[in-house]
Amino acid sequence: MKKNAVPGHKIICLNRKASYNFFFLEKIEAGISLKGSEVKSLRDGKGSIADSYALDKNGELFLINSHIPLYRQSSYNNHDPKNDRKLLLKRKEINKLIGRINQEGLTIVPTKLYFVKGKVKVEIAVSKGKKLYDKRQVKKTRDWNREKARLLSKNNK
Repeated sequence: MKKNAVPGHKIICLNRKASYNFFFLEKIEAGISLKGSEVKSLRDGKGSIADSYALDKNGELFLINSHIPLYRQSSYNNHDPKNDRKLLLKRKEINKLIGRINQEGLTIVPTKLYFVKGKVKVEIAVSKGKKLYDKRQVKKTRDWNREKARLLSKNNK
């Protein structure tokens, strides 16, 4: 994994599959409401946001299908690993995102989960799904760039 681009940010997990399946139109940093055992489990570097998405419930955004494993040292105060987690955003931002989801048929996908000054943050992206031919084109350009780099490195030796 790369070094952190921004000092003070400790990346917990990335959603690499999201960039393959979606076009990102806008990225937003949001807080996330967690229990103590969830935060401690994330401090151990465990957690997954692959296959997760954000959904509107009663005018609030919730992160669905994210997995934070149980924290061993927490006995009866443990949490549900697949629980829905509330995203913390300003009302204006929430209304804007809900409007874009409902009218334009877009999806909110988490791309990164990280710590900033001891607080857990999630980077969410307003995104549009890629078609099959878009995914093929991405693979083709990636393979071509790799082959081009190989040829250039051979010529430089």
